[in-house]
Amino acid sequence: MDDPRPGLFASLRRLLDSALQLAQVRLALLGNELEEQKLRLTQGLLLSGIGVVFLALASVMLCGFVVVLFWDHRLVALGVLTALFGAVGAALVVQGSRRVRSAGEMFQASLQELARDRAGLFPGEEP
Repeated sequence: MDDPRPGLFASLRRLLDSALQLAQVRLALLGNELEEQKLRLTQGLLLSGIGVVFLALASVMLCGFVVVLFWDHRLVALGVLTALFGAVGAALVVQGSRRVRSAGEMFQASLQELARDRAGLFPGEEP
């Protein structure tokens, strides 16, 4: 006599297979998010580096222009420019460090998916 109901071992195999598929999908999502973060960071650093080179060149050109413009008071002009560039540089360093510290939570999509998975497994509980 053939029993149409699956046995305990077959049910456990299907459950394990489902769990492994779920883990595989979540790991793929995590890998995609890591790749996106790496690409975003690389592009941001490259663009920032090129921008810094051009800003440094513009600063040197501006200093030369101002010193030539105020040739009779060149020491005062150099002092003012030094103070101005120092203040702007300090403000940018402070702003940059704030931005780095306030970076968004990494792997947000993976965390949301895992929270939905938990909610599906335990409907009555809060994650």
